Amino acid sequence: MDRIKTDVLIVGAGPTGLSLACQLVRYGIDFIIVEKNEGVTRFSKALGVQARTLEIYEQLGLAHLAVERGTIATKVRMLAGGRVRGEMDISGVGQGQSPYPYILFLEQSKNEELLYEYLRRHQGKVFWNTELESFSQDGDGVTALVKRGDGQSSTITAKYLVGCDGAGSFVRRSLGLTFEGSTFERLFYVADARVDWELPHDAVQVCLARDVFTLFFPMKGERRYRIVGTFPEGVGKGEGKVLYEEIERQIKREARLQLEISEVNWFSLYKVHSRRVNRFSEGRSFVAGDAAHIHSPAGAQGMNTGIQDAYNLAWKLAFVIKGWAGEELLETYNEERLQNAKRLLETTDRIFELAAGTNWLLGLLRTTVFPRLAGFLATLGPIRKRFFPLISQIGITYRALSLSDSTDDAVFSIRAGDRMPNVRIEGQSIYEKLRAPKFHLLVFSEGGSDNQRMKDELKDEYHDTIDCQVFSLDSSVKKIFGTNEPFTLLLRPDNHVAFISAEISPGRVRAYLSRVLTGSSSGKTLELALASTG
Repeated sequence: MDRIKTDVLIVGAGPTGLSLACQLVRYGIDFIIVEKNEGVTRFSKALGVQARTLEIYEQLGLAHLAVERGTIATKVRMLAGGRVRGEMDISGVGQGQSPYPYILFLEQSKNEELLYEYLRRHQGKVFWNTELESFSQDGDGVTALVKRGDGQSSTITAKYLVGCDGAGSFVRRSLGLTFEGSTFERLFYVADARVDWELPHDAVQVCLARDVFTLFFPMKGERRYRIVGTFPEGVGKGEGKVLYEEIERQIKREARLQLEISEVNWFSLYKVHSRRVNRFSEGRSFVAGDAAHIHSPAGAQGMNTGIQDAYNLAWKLAFVIKGWAGEELLETYNEERLQNAKRLLETTDRIFELAAGTNWLLGLLRTTVFPRLAGFLATLGPIRKRFFPLISQIGITYRALSLSDSTDDAVFSIRAGDRMPNVRIEGQSIYEKLRAPKFHLLVFSEGGSDNQRMKDELKDEYHDTIDCQVFSLDSSVKKIFGTNEPFTLLLRPDNHVAFISAEISPGRVRAYLSRVLTGSSSGKTLELALASTG
């Protein structure tokens, strides 16, 4: 029997597991992925890629490839009774809020290919056709037994284990984590196909009816669409018991349009579940992605949320494994992502009820009032400004949680815990300067020798763990942050604000890192630990 040793064992090579591995590559952390399937999925599955995911991809140098391979919809066209009832212009809906001010349609299979290509370029290890059979953990690490497709077994010892193994997660069940929630009883279908009709291939086509809906999402390729819809309430067949021909009849009947569907690459039936774990971790083992939360497809949040789980966890694992932080830091993964999962389920449930609820009055409003009203609302700047952060996940915040020091941020528009806003510096997004996997201390001022001395001092003390940059306090910065005075801002490695302060001094940084990374506020500092690794 083989015996393998690594830092992190990742179970599952879907978007979440592959994303976690890619992030660990950035930090130089050793890992192994085991995946029971033979390779990346052949099925399209999840479709929407949100702006926050593209910002994460940008740090890997993958965002431009994702955009090239995907499709950007510029409109949402609403139909009822076979006629266009309203239209929403969503082109550039997030302009100024992100370098990627749109929703990208790029199916899960292509996201997985993109991430796996990155791993192969960096010699990342994925053990395909390999299944986790059992594991145990103690204070020193995790010991896992895995079985390969040829029947041979291997023992893997790791410092940590992360279950990214989907809704039926073996890791979650083995840890005894609960997965409570509800199931929407109506039957849904999804299909990838060619659709020939008179409508242009420039929009999400939404066909509304009193008790069902049918959505057509444009995909890469001539007249290629992802079709998602519901069967009427009371259809008694279970998942896997409906033939594709029945789905096609349902689509034509409800859309009431002259259309032909052909070249069906994939179709599936499912019921929508809304569930989450009670905790994201137990001991040295964690769960992420669908293993931790599942919900309705409303808003294209699922795959993106799993990728953000991985993004949040990766830097914390890296800092602990490298000895730069105490294990207490890992508790903040559960704290932050559990709060987000709770909020996510509430939001997607509300959106889903609006789109698919069976209340007769809601159905009437959905087919008559909403299509006309939606088009008007989409033109209003305040509505667009609020809608995009919600749907794109750039609005996720960790305010009032352990890693957010809000001591003196009340005078600013941006608070501790918020994602770093899309500030433009010399014509380009500030994210271009935030790619390194480390903390970033940003000073916004009129310059001066004191700032240079502080940069040199922090560089000497903290080596490669903190990057310090000074920027001009121009009018756009003043507007975004709501201040006319110089200030400092410390970003976590995941580009969420650790603190923002009018105090510009190394002492502010030392105090934060002493508290957060060592888990102590007694004056013990991080310098010695960092110096020993330098």
